[in-house]
Amino acid sequence: MANQDLNNSRFTKEAAEWDANIKHVESTDMAFQAIKRYVPGFENGTSKNLDVLELGCGTGLLSYKLAPHVRSLVGIDTADGMISAFDTKLSSVPEAQRNLCAINHFLTSADSPELQGAAAALSTQRGEDSHPPYRFDLIVSHLTLHHIPSLPDIFATLKDCLKPGGVLALTDYEDFGREAIRFHPVAKRPGVERHGLKKEETRDLLVGVGFNEVKVEEAYVLKKEVAPEEGFEDVKGEMAFPFLIFYGVKS
Repeated sequence: MANQDLNNSRFTKEAAEWDANIKHVESTDMAFQAIKRYVPGFENGTSKNLDVLELGCGTGLLSYKLAPHVRSLVGIDTADGMISAFDTKLSSVPEAQRNLCAINHFLTSADSPELQGAAAALSTQRGEDSHPPYRFDLIVSHLTLHHIPSLPDIFATLKDCLKPGGVLALTDYEDFGREAIRFHPVAKRPGVERHGLKKEETRDLLVGVGFNEVKVEEAYVLKKEVAPEEGFEDVKGEMAFPFLIFYGVKS
């Protein structure tokens, strides 16, 4: 859990200024558009029926874009500062429109009391009778997978969290070779489990845990400035980082 502790500490410190980073906002905007393109509910007008789980919700940059288009959204994160920032935003949302929440939780089970409690609270808020165990129609995440220690474990857990027919739509940057490491400046690399994700390797993992209709495709490209670094003298200034979407359906 050493990397997890590093991540929690780093993201708690960065939470207050997170949304001020134009690249965080730009990347999330593009992830939101990609999710809308790939998830059928947004195309066929049924997205307001979707109960959504967001892995690594952070300050809620993606959450608050999705929330007006879906029935409910439970965000989970493991950094106290990120959850605090999420909740600060929530306090300014009119009570009648508060169809989302965030919890500090390291997800290892679809039936964890923390996750079930959050989903139950939103259901009760809608005036529905309790009907556990709660499962989700859509699971999203953005820039979270490269921090996850075990991809097979989290993919299996996410599959358990979905209803039959539920959809997985995750976005993260691609491991396109040795230069992918430059997505993070040197000071932010401790705690990063992998410098991007590989298309075929991740596709095989999703198929391996039982997802159907699996797609791992380039969804967009983010251009960002990278700092000079020894060993990378041939790449200076702005770099283009391809982002992948990881899509699958639970049968």
